[in-house]
Amino acid sequence: MMVRKLPLIWFRLFNPASMLLCVLTGLQTHIVNAATLERPDDETRTLLHQTIDKADSFKDRFDAEVWLVDMDARLARYVKNPQERMHILQLVHTESHRFQLQPELVLSVMHVESLFDRYAVSTVGAQGLMQVMPFWKNEIGTTSDNLTDIATNIRYGCAILKTYLTREKGNMMRALARYNGSLGKTWYPERVFNAWERYWFVRY
Repeated sequence: MMVRKLPLIWFRLFNPASMLLCVLTGLQTHIVNAATLERPDDETRTLLHQTIDKADSFKDRFDAEVWLVDMDARLARYVKNPQERMHILQLVHTESHRFQLQPELVLSVMHVESLFDRYAVSTVGAQGLMQVMPFWKNEIGTTSDNLTDIATNIRYGCAILKTYLTREKGNMMRALARYNGSLGKTWYPERVFNAWERYWFVRY
């Protein structure tokens, strides 16, 4: 059996056993009951507000356009409407850089969470592209916010993920597990990184 060469990101984020498990099992792209059910405690709430306050937009137009063209071709298999597809990508690019996340990571989270279905609702009530639980509206916005709205959902999801990454001191495995509500386990981060490697990886 031929095993494809994995990009450098895997060697940084996985131990050999975890890498082998992901390669052998492959990506499962059905919607998982992700989006943490754990309501934010005081520490998370403080970090969340600090994250939003420090957000900064990415302003390199040329790099943005190159990225958008590349990702539009990749996303076309999942989102057929070109206007909706470009809207998603523009917002992913803006919000990921605003919160200092890699946009390919955000796309990978969406891939695992909803397979890019903006109207996806999990069995526990998580909604939208990044499967955000409704209680986050009390922390980030207002109770009238619509989590199936593309812009709202991506903004919420990026803010939450960045908050967990800060709380976990840059440990992406633990931050993703916390986002999913499976802290202490690796199956969810492995799915996200597998999606990243197979579908969204960009060699900068």
